[in-house]
Amino acid sequence: MKKSSTIFLQIIIVLIGIGALALLLWEPHLEGVNANATSLSEIYFDDPFLILVYMGSIPFFVALYQAFALLGLIGHDKTFSTEAVKCLRTIKYCALGIIGFVAIEEMIIILNHGNDDIAGGVAMGVMITFGSIIIATAAAVFEKLLQNAVDIKSENDLTV
Repeated sequence: MKKSSTIFLQIIIVLIGIGALALLLWEPHLEGVNANATSLSEIYFDDPFLILVYMGSIPFFVALYQAFALLGLIGHDKTFSTEAVKCLRTIKYCALGIIGFVAIEEMIIILNHGNDDIAGGVAMGVMITFGSIIIATAAAVFEKLLQNAVDIKSENDLTV
């Protein structure tokens, strides 16, 4: 892969991270529970759901960092290395962690809102879960393929 392609993809990952961070900081000001809050501590520390959302964003940012590192390895022609396999494994575990956090958040939405219309929140959780399932599956498949390629490469290096 050309070095310019990997740099372009790394820039895209950084922009995704900046956008996600901006959304995480901006959205609580608009949320119905926190819309009338007067202080920042009231917005960010009095809502247990919001705290869970922020804790659930940690695996997302770790996965973005690992994708950035993986692209760096690809750019330096270290695609078939154990470091690349570790990056893919970490991305897979982060996607599974996101699924777990979203499942807990969905349970909180369903249990705490009684007669309110919860369809939007549940739909967003389902979309995030399906996206995370796709990412976890793709990372697992690529991890296995890359591990096989690394094993073959190491066998070939030993025979030469």
